[in-house]
Amino acid sequence: MASTLRTRSLLVAAAFLAGTALLTACQDDATGADSSSKTDAPAASAEAAAKSGAKKPKGVSGTFKGGTVEYLAPGKHIVKTAGKEQQFFVAEDTRIYGAGTICGEYNPAADTPCTADDLDKVLKSGSIAADVVMKDGVATTVTERPAPDEGGPAEDEEDNGRDSVLDGINKGKGVSGTWFGTVTYLAPGKYTVSDLKGTEQQFLVATDTEIWGWGDICGDAHGGEGGQGGTACTEDELEAAAKAGGVSAKVVVVNGIATTITDDH
Repeated sequence: MASTLRTRSLLVAAAFLAGTALLTACQDDATGADSSSKTDAPAASAEAAAKSGAKKPKGVSGTFKGGTVEYLAPGKHIVKTAGKEQQFFVAEDTRIYGAGTICGEYNPAADTPCTADDLDKVLKSGSIAADVVMKDGVATTVTERPAPDEGGPAEDEEDNGRDSVLDGINKGKGVSGTWFGTVTYLAPGKYTVSDLKGTEQQFLVATDTEIWGWGDICGDAHGGEGGQGGTACTEDELEAAAKAGGVSAKVVVVNGIATTITDDH
């Protein structure tokens, strides 16, 4: 009898131990599954973040007409237009066209192919008037706006090297037309006139350019002698007024040279 009870006790103990081992194995499997899923989740998140971070923001795209381009660094410049500034890069496939300042001879069509080195070199010496088309912050085209008489007149001691209006007409250079706007100083004998939209046109002043003032360039609002009704002014007076912040005037240009400049009275 005692032997039978001992045998039953042993069987119960063995069954208990076997059940405990089975439960432990199940728990280990479950723990392993959870651990695996927890480890995979951060990896997936990192991969998604990497893919997300691969997308870089694009640069500025657009057309900047009537601008002034200035040098910043090799292949990096800035265009200023309508009171705004935009930096841009020049790439190997950027098309650069000159009108006589960037490269080549005076060409009012502004279709002379130039290089990025040409552009860098001229900008290091000063700004140029140009239209810039860019995509994603990189210029696709840079087109110089032709200034009047880019080639420059021949030296002449009597008139400081500037053409008379008649000389300019005979050479057939520059633009012609009438502009109403603000006249600003660029260099001795060279000015720009800009309209309300900020579009600028460069022009030269010759020895026989007529300059009439109504109180801004010279004289007063009551007028004076001459067929223009105003006061005859000198180029020095025009230069002083233009340097002081510009003067509102009517400018008549023939072949890039002003024939008359009149105060906008």
